[in-house]
Amino acid sequence: MLDIVALGEPLIEFNQSETLGEGVFYRLGHGGDTSNAAIAAARQGARVGYLTALGDDAFGGMFRELWARENVDASRVIASATAPTGIYFVSHGEAGHVFTYRRADSAASLMVPDDLPADYIGRASFLHVSGISQAISASACDTVFAAIAHARAAGVRVAYDTNLRLKLWPLARARAIVDATVPLCDVLLPSLEDASALTGLDDVSAIADYYLSLGAPLVALKLGREGVLVATASERAHVPGFSVETVDATGAGDTFDGAFLSMLARKEDPLSAARYANAAAALSTCGYGAVAPIPRRESVLAFLAERTPS
Repeated sequence: MLDIVALGEPLIEFNQSETLGEGVFYRLGHGGDTSNAAIAAARQGARVGYLTALGDDAFGGMFRELWARENVDASRVIASATAPTGIYFVSHGEAGHVFTYRRADSAASLMVPDDLPADYIGRASFLHVSGISQAISASACDTVFAAIAHARAAGVRVAYDTNLRLKLWPLARARAIVDATVPLCDVLLPSLEDASALTGLDDVSAIADYYLSLGAPLVALKLGREGVLVATASERAHVPGFSVETVDATGAGDTFDGAFLSMLARKEDPLSAARYANAAAALSTCGYGAVAPIPRRESVLAFLAERTPS
C-alpha cells in the first residue's frame, strides 16, 4: 500500500548559482513538479511511488538513482530507447526566477494512457497530478485523465496542482482543461498567481468559491510567503506562512504539495496539514535548487516547535 502515487515529467535542472568571471555557473540538480512533490512527501515519511517515462540515457539514470536514495518507488517507470529525458535551466534576477525548457518530445511527453499501471495507482491513498503534465502534449494530457479515472474507480483520492505554464499552452486551453479536471479531484492545490490567471479573479475568497463551485471538495490556495487559504464548502481559514531568509523559491509550491498530502495521508486535518506544509515550503527556499533544500520531517518539526507558543 502506498500513501501517494505521483505522475508527471521529471526534468534535469541546471540552476544558476553564481557568476564566475565573465561566465555563469549552473548547478546540476533535479526538477519536475510532481517528482519534487513525491520527494517532498517521502522526506516527510510518506510511502511514495512515481509514474513517468524517462530516456534510457545518463539523465534518466540520475533520476533512478535519486528516487532510490529518496525511497520513492520507481519500479513502474518506463525507459524509452528513442526519446530523451527533459532538461530545464533556472536563471535568477530582480524579477525572480526564470525557467528555460528543453523538453520537446521528451519521453514523458510521449506517454499514452495504455502506459499506465491501473493496479499500481489503485494501491495508493492519493494520486497526485498537475497541469504541467497536461500541457506538455495531447497524449500526456490524455494520460493524466486516464490516471484520474483509474484512481476514482479504485476509490483513490486525487490531488491536483494547476501549475500553469503559459509557455506550454495558451491560456484558453489551460482554462478549459483545468476547469474540466477540477470536478474530478478531491484536493485542489493552485497558487494565487495561477488561479488569478485561470479564473480572472483576484480576491482569494472569490477564487476559492469558484473552484468549490466546480466541485473541488478541498481547496488549498497557495499564497506564497503569506501562507495558504484552506477552503471547503462549510469553512475556510487563512493559515499564515513563515518568514525565512529566502535564496531560491524554485520548487517551494511542490514541497508544499508533497508535505500537505503526506499529512493528509497521516489523517491530519487540513489546517494542521497546511501549517506543516507552509513550514516545509518556507524551509525549502533556504537553499538553491528544487530538490536539495527540501527539508526532512525532523527539520520541519523542529522549525515548528521553535514557533509554537509554550
